[in-house]
Amino acid sequence: MTGGSRGLGLAVARWAVARGDRVAVTARNIDDSRLKAELGAGCLAIAADVREPESVCAAFDRVADALGGIDVLVNNAGLHRGGRADKLDLADWESVLKTNLSGPLHCVRAALPHMPKGGSIVNIGAVVGFRGFPGDSPYGASKAGLAGLTRVLAVELAAQEIRVNLVVPGLLKTEMTAGLTGRAMEQIMKRIPMRRLGYDDEVAQVVGWVAGSTYMTGAVIPTDGGLSCML
Repeated sequence: MTGGSRGLGLAVARWAVARGDRVAVTARNIDDSRLKAELGAGCLAIAADVREPESVCAAFDRVADALGGIDVLVNNAGLHRGGRADKLDLADWESVLKTNLSGPLHCVRAALPHMPKGGSIVNIGAVVGFRGFPGDSPYGASKAGLAGLTRVLAVELAAQEIRVNLVVPGLLKTEMTAGLTGRAMEQIMKRIPMRRLGYDDEVAQVVGWVAGSTYMTGAVIPTDGGLSCML
């Protein structure tokens, strides 16, 4: 699990631990004692930067040594930076693409030597990767690219019986959305048919189900309260 120290990543890790799975969590800044308190002493917490192939390989080698292999990889680590195309800071563009698109590729390459037949890769997408939002070109481009990468990997890895799918969360209840004004929240709710934000644990259940679905690969699974239907 990359980006597993908080938010959706942590929720997926909790879901897996509750099922009795052995879990490894990576993040750039990681608090080992806090994660072990939340997930149990058996959780493996390793600092790794998905932008750096060497960092990822070293972390995944440690995971494989400790757990005897890697059955499921969840590519959740992500970075959001925005700005309209004519005013966008190109350093932000590069950083988002490195994290959200190159990062998952580095992780897949590092995991494959340790992944047996029947393994599963779940990438975490975003609605903006399929529908345009002004000012979101770096994030939208990276998540659209991740959707394409998912499909290519699904075809390439099918012969190895490794499945690759994309879960697409909608707007979730997070620290960021908690800071929205009442008016902004009202406008958001109008675009969501279910008229509410999602919760990390709701999406985590879908991620777990997709990881275990043995005849699903190359699929895009929206988990967004119907948001993508309305845009």
